[in-house]
Amino acid sequence: MAWTKILEVNALSPGAREVVKVGNRNILVLNHENQLYAVENSCPHLKLPMKSGKIQDGAIVCSFHRSAFDLNTGEVKTWCPWPPGVGKLLSMVSAAKTLPVFPLRVEDGNILIDLPE
Repeated sequence: MAWTKILEVNALSPGAREVVKVGNRNILVLNHENQLYAVENSCPHLKLPMKSGKIQDGAIVCSFHRSAFDLNTGEVKTWCPWPPGVGKLLSMVSAAKTLPVFPLRVEDGNILIDLPE
């Protein structure tokens, strides 16, 4: 594993979200209920940003078409249920895909991430 420093831990207070650039990826790092998570900041459906997504039942929900992804695994919980009548059409744009999630750890006051090569 190649851990990379991305933020100081005190820069991410409870409820905070930051998008950090690591290599060619934009990673959304968030502090939800004092638990740190890191996910791709691009919804796997239409590549729209995830930063404004709500957190519900352990998932981050895309604010554009309401697909929901488990914060721990990235697995799809719901795929394109919205907008009514159009959601089914939107779901045909691409098959359901997991949201990439990345391991984090805190060391010496810093948040470190491990990204696949």
